[in-house]
Amino acid sequence: MNLSARSIPEETIEAVARSLFKETFHYGFKQVDYLRFVNLLLDMSMKNGNGDNKSKDAPVYKLGENLKLPLIGKRLIIREFNDKTDHKLLEKWLADKDGRHFLLSRITAKQSNIDELIKSAHNIIGIITLKDQTPIGLLAFLDYYEIQRKAELRKLIGESEFRGKGYAKEATGLWIQYGISFLNLNKVYLNTLDTNIRNIRLNEELGFKVEGILRNECFFDGEYHDILKMGLLID
Repeated sequence: MNLSARSIPEETIEAVARSLFKETFHYGFKQVDYLRFVNLLLDMSMKNGNGDNKSKDAPVYKLGENLKLPLIGKRLIIREFNDKTDHKLLEKWLADKDGRHFLLSRITAKQSNIDELIKSAHNIIGIITLKDQTPIGLLAFLDYYEIQRKAELRKLIGESEFRGKGYAKEATGLWIQYGISFLNLNKVYLNTLDTNIRNIRLNEELGFKVEGILRNECFFDGEYHDILKMGLLID
């Protein structure tokens, strides 16, 4: 069996395994079911070879570019947040489960509100739009302090029909470049729920690495969740 040249970090493997275990345990898996499950995974990986595991280089973020909003991408634009025109959009986007995750403090499990998000001088918010100016989501750097040169990244595609189509990855790459170039960030970090495997993979593709796992750190929607701390250091 050919092994992929890309080595998945142990922390990521553990996070994915714990997430799968939690889901299958709730479903009712017994020990014999886990053995069958593992054998099936091995069979599937051998049939697929390395086709789905090709190494992907993290994007190269450039230093020294004085980027300012709006940011222009291939398929989208990121503009400055305007409270007068965008407040109702935030109310709509932050009402569903994904939106509540955006407002959730992953460490304290405290749910903040929109006013706390937009009124803090240490939060920077951008609105993601299509090229025709249609708003589809938002990005934020939270707890930005110039002297520390670091901030927490959060992202949300608010319009559900645009999720899973690569807009989040393109927008986040632009937003990180903006943070490096305009805000002079040396580190971007984030905290993600263990169950959001798709988000973990997206963050890794953007250059983030798992720095640690906080076990049963957050009680949300009736159950405890592990929190993955991920960071991107700017060289």
